[in-house]
Amino acid sequence: MTFNGKKMLNWSLNNYLGLANHPEVREADAQAAADWGLAYPMGARMMSGNSDLHEQLEKDLAEFVGKEDAFLLNYGYQGVMSAIEALVDHRDVIVYDAESHACLIDGIRLHKAKMGEYYKFNHNDMASLEKNLQRATKKAAEKGGGILVITEGVFGMSGKVGSLDQIVALKEKYNFRLLVDDAHGFGTMGATGAGVGELLNCQAGIDIYFSTFAKSMAAIGAFVAADHDIIMYLKYNMRSQTYAKALPMPFVVGCMKRLELIKKHPELREKLWENVRALQNGLRERGFNIGETTSPVTPVLMQNNGGVVAAANMIKDLRENYGVFCSIVVYPVVPKEVIMLRIIPTAAHTLEDVEYTLNTFSAISDKIKNGYYVQEKPSGLTAMAESAVTETAAE
Repeated sequence: MTFNGKKMLNWSLNNYLGLANHPEVREADAQAAADWGLAYPMGARMMSGNSDLHEQLEKDLAEFVGKEDAFLLNYGYQGVMSAIEALVDHRDVIVYDAESHACLIDGIRLHKAKMGEYYKFNHNDMASLEKNLQRATKKAAEKGGGILVITEGVFGMSGKVGSLDQIVALKEKYNFRLLVDDAHGFGTMGATGAGVGELLNCQAGIDIYFSTFAKSMAAIGAFVAADHDIIMYLKYNMRSQTYAKALPMPFVVGCMKRLELIKKHPELREKLWENVRALQNGLRERGFNIGETTSPVTPVLMQNNGGVVAAANMIKDLRENYGVFCSIVVYPVVPKEVIMLRIIPTAAHTLEDVEYTLNTFSAISDKIKNGYYVQEKPSGLTAMAESAVTETAAE
């Protein structure tokens, strides 16, 4: 991409399968915009905003992820929040993974606003989950409600895969339903790209499957898939959709083309994983700490010698002198002594891109160790970074 007038090698995109600039996708998007414009259909789905194409995309998505039915959502963040709010009331209890994405946390806050109970289990810790399921079972019995367990397929910061198979196995012992946010798993994980449930052979045990279009599909929107009765309930009870204009037709038609390419071209996923393996193996061989990722999400954890000043200087050096653009994560998301570079390989990258980036990271790692980035503050950038960190910590 071009950033401040300079060409950059971009590792900060969720365009996993390279569909954003795929020629067939661009052609489908352009043709749909020419045919329909961005206005249609006018109105909410329940009123005048429904179409055969909306229903066809829902059918195709449900079939792809092995569910009876699906419901299109205008946005991922807003959509899953609203789904959680609709699925539970004050009698029900939520049990959720401690590292759940902000959209899930905000959905749980809506549950809290209705005087609903919730418990948090330690990340991917089945003993902690079981302990909290015991608490939730007792509380749900007292209130006459049910239990909803919420977790993710792939955790977007660490790259770790959720223990979905182990969670599903606990259904033999506890009575709960499972909602999985598989935003980073849809299109990337499993034999066909149907997600982490497919990868771990437990898709049938996921009661409510959610994914956004903002990642592998390289678009706007989202969907939720489940049994037909659940989807029908959500269609008439999700306030963010009931009172919102339907997803514009170009996004619907464009997503149909994207899903077609995901199903017909496994080589896109194969290329993604070729780049993932090359990058992650190369980082490990060079002594970098990439945590416990087993997905394309690649965190690079480095010692933070110099705090936010060093972090700001490093990211400036990466962009201005090496032409590498990637996301940087600092405290309070990671410990104060750590800087994390979050790398997202895609099918659009090349092995040459990978090799160049590996060599670049080796160079900046040496600079960090030698205290190079503490020596001089980049004008304006450090102040911005310090302000952002202060604001985040305050929240």
